[in-house]
Amino acid sequence: MVATVVFDIGETLVRDDRYWGAWADWLNVPRHTLSALVGAVTALGMDNAEAVRILRPGIDLHAERRAREEAGYGEHLDETDLYPDVRQGLQALRDAGLRVCVAGNQTRKAGDLLRALSIPADIIITSEEWGVAKPAPEFFEKVLQLADAPAQETVYVGDHPANDIIPAKTFGLRTCVIRRGPWGYLWGNDAATLNAADWKIDSITQLPPLLAESKRRDGPHST
Repeated sequence: MVATVVFDIGETLVRDDRYWGAWADWLNVPRHTLSALVGAVTALGMDNAEAVRILRPGIDLHAERRAREEAGYGEHLDETDLYPDVRQGLQALRDAGLRVCVAGNQTRKAGDLLRALSIPADIIITSEEWGVAKPAPEFFEKVLQLADAPAQETVYVGDHPANDIIPAKTFGLRTCVIRRGPWGYLWGNDAATLNAADWKIDSITQLPPLLAESKRRDGPHST
């Protein structure tokens, strides 16, 4: 039975279009150009930051982030960046008595911005704050510490098979793929993804009844 649900951030809870649009504006390239490059490098199994490096070979991303912050064009998140089912879905999980955590590959500032939105989560943490990023096994080791539950009682929810679903499953967690955002749509029906996923959803609001049904099915039976 599930005790804790841990969510990825980008394209699971938060839309990424503002993030990449801001980078395109900063680099003075069309937004579609950078968006297409992000899709291309990710589909090739590369880190999405490689899209920026293709446009600006040799760029120091950390220095560039600082420059954006100093110029007033740093990271920003507000209510409009959340997918509309986030608050209702997370609250329903908490109402069901589950621990709800958020852990994804994001900057420290993104973590601060997301915490400031006061979404219904017990704790929110990012890879930069941990000093380790997905798909490293050390990331999922920290996820288990965060979950405060055994691996078989912890579900990791994400949209990306190579970063979320497959490594989480390899580490022993239960997994749920959410079919939205570029990667969720691209790989959401892929055989390898589905083989590694315990559940597939299109909305977070679909998860509470699925977990409740699993609990009824797997729990002790009266005689």
